[in-house]
Amino acid sequence: MAAAKMKTKIRNGQTLIRSATVGDNACFIGCYAAVLDQAFKVNLMIDVDVLIVGGGLVGSTLAAALCGTGISVALVDSTDLYDGINSEFDGRSFAVSLASHRVLSGVGIGQHLGEDQSPIRDIRISDGPSLMFLHFDHRDAGGEPMGYMIENHSLRRAQYKRLIKAKDLILRSPDSVVCLGRNAYGVTAELASGARLKAKLLVGADGRGSRVRSDAGIALTKWEYNQAGIVCAVKHDYHHNNIAHERFLPSGPFAILPLKGNPPEAGNRSSLVWTEVNELIPNIINLNDQEFIGEISQRFGDFLGNVELAGPRYTFPLALQFAKNSIDRRLVLIGDAACAMHPIAGQGFNMGLRDVASLAEVLVDTVKLGLDIGEDQVLQKYIRWRRFDTNLMLAATDGLNRLFSNNVAPARLARDLGLAAVNRCPPLKRFFVRHAMGLVGNLPRLLRGDSLV
Repeated sequence: MAAAKMKTKIRNGQTLIRSATVGDNACFIGCYAAVLDQAFKVNLMIDVDVLIVGGGLVGSTLAAALCGTGISVALVDSTDLYDGINSEFDGRSFAVSLASHRVLSGVGIGQHLGEDQSPIRDIRISDGPSLMFLHFDHRDAGGEPMGYMIENHSLRRAQYKRLIKAKDLILRSPDSVVCLGRNAYGVTAELASGARLKAKLLVGADGRGSRVRSDAGIALTKWEYNQAGIVCAVKHDYHHNNIAHERFLPSGPFAILPLKGNPPEAGNRSSLVWTEVNELIPNIINLNDQEFIGEISQRFGDFLGNVELAGPRYTFPLALQFAKNSIDRRLVLIGDAACAMHPIAGQGFNMGLRDVASLAEVLVDTVKLGLDIGEDQVLQKYIRWRRFDTNLMLAATDGLNRLFSNNVAPARLARDLGLAAVNRCPPLKRFFVRHAMGLVGNLPRLLRGDSLV
């Protein structure tokens, strides 16, 4: 029992306001954690610059971005982020654009990914079984990969490895906020553990069901798509050649995305994102593995040979939602807490990383000027930067889903002709390729591959 308690202290201490001179001395860390734990027990108020609620993919990336910039951070999450260090492949993966991949590298997460990622070199889009298609070639935009497929467990492990080495970070995990207060001068928070924190800025990165958003009284616009997403990973006979396929079917898009193989160079694994109408979801989920593979094969085809499951299946409802305001007094929402969209273009996580890159740059530049990072004009600068991009992507994903998720003959013909026309227009193709890579627009430094500081 005593050993277990000491382990917990060390794990907390690894990420509690470590200075550059601390290193990885476990005895020092354990003693330091004990001191901080005692401080929390006697209800001392711990001061930081930024309090991030939500240690998921977006919140952890923001914490990694800010640490080492002169901005102190507290990151609170209700789950134990340490569990991610030993997590196994669970079938879930993310398509990360080239620009977003630069963010992960720029904040120190990419260095821990190693071979746990697969480049997306080309994208092929087709309208069901139509012979007309649109093919995006990475060579049309300089030869770099258009993006990368990264498995969920690999990304979470890389994030945790980055966080335990971060300077000026308080990590409270598992823990949760039970009371929040905001006024013109700052933010106060009381945690379930008894810890008390004071910050200049509160960041809500706690997902679609954000409690930070609801407690702030920020209205939410939401509508359901009558669709659900089914996600899984499969093994197949042939190399995927690092091509991402997106097939538009009447029920919704069906994406085949290249994962690292086993061994990595084999190219024999892919991630599937299958959109289906809600009425059919119970029947599909209740299929046994053989029956499920049969349904996949009907949509997948045989171009990759025989297919078998390589992980569990997941399903989740699809809806579009966005907060009426992503900022409030000393508060900013990022990621799915601010807006969540249809996965038709695989942009959800990428938009969250664009939030991270923009907000981090605004905060770092504000600190350089000696100004208060929680002031309204600072948050207004951030929201002006992100508003157009966010609204455009929300409209684009919603419009694409409505356009392609039907089987009306005139619409199907128009789609086929449109895909074929774009495929025969190199300048337009290059524009769309750069869009897919996240290289269009007024980009923050991290998205350009430049240093944040």
